[in-house]
Amino acid sequence: MEQIIGRMATATIFIFLAALAFPSGLRAQNDAAKTFKTNCTLCHGEDGSANTPTGKALKARDLRSDEVQKQTDAQLAAIITKGSGKMPAFGSKFSPDMIKSLVAYIRQLPKK
Repeated sequence: MEQIIGRMATATIFIFLAALAFPSGLRAQNDAAKTFKTNCTLCHGEDGSANTPTGKALKARDLRSDEVQKQTDAQLAAIITKGSGKMPAFGSKFSPDMIKSLVAYIRQLPKK
């Protein structure tokens, strides 16, 4: 009987911890989408194509392009952090975790 209770307690704890971990990953993805929409769509557009008046005027890069997608995560994170050309730096505005989430979000743009 004690063995069964011990196993059930272990299983319950495992399920509880797994449930806590899942929403945080989902929340990070939603936060990245929200952050992208708030800070990036003016130039890059919602789909990352840079097909916006501001994006065209500033010659913003199409984030879905092979040129951008071939860059490493570290390169993309550095561009977001330090800026590049006419793109402003966001390192003081976004946490390293948010920048990592934005890179992951950018990776998903060609698939949408």
